[in-house]
Amino acid sequence: MTSRATNRRAVLFAAAALTTGCGSDGGGDGGTATSSAPVNADGSATAGTPTGSAASPAPSGAAPLAKTTDVPVGGGTVFTEQKVVVTQPTAGEFKAFSAICTHQGCLVNKVADGTIDCPCHGSKYRIADGSVAAGPAPRPLPAEQINVSGESITLA
Repeated sequence: MTSRATNRRAVLFAAAALTTGCGSDGGGDGGTATSSAPVNADGSATAGTPTGSAASPAPSGAAPLAKTTDVPVGGGTVFTEQKVVVTQPTAGEFKAFSAICTHQGCLVNKVADGTIDCPCHGSKYRIADGSVAAGPAPRPLPAEQINVSGESITLA
């Protein structure tokens, strides 16, 4: 078998795993969010799309994801298109994490009561650091990088 065939097989396997996601446990639709619009803690759509955690100027030419006012204090906003969740644990402190659950790859769908929640199997992550608050997730959500400049949040 050539290395080209091995690479093709690995890519096809990874693609299949990503499109399959994780199955339903009988509650809700059991899949990932399909909307490209970001979601507030109450499930309503927001006007922006944040991600990551840094307080430096936005790179020149970077399109803003959201306004800082789009991310509630003590909560967060999920940006499904970018697969990122941005939280504001305390006023003026912005954090960003991957929106992909570390259990089986579903997209988290909401931020409520101090946690980032996955609809597939009930994993919950703390908004302050992405650490696991409730399993079955085996690892914290990986941190993402954002730039916060004035009222604008952009991907780093």
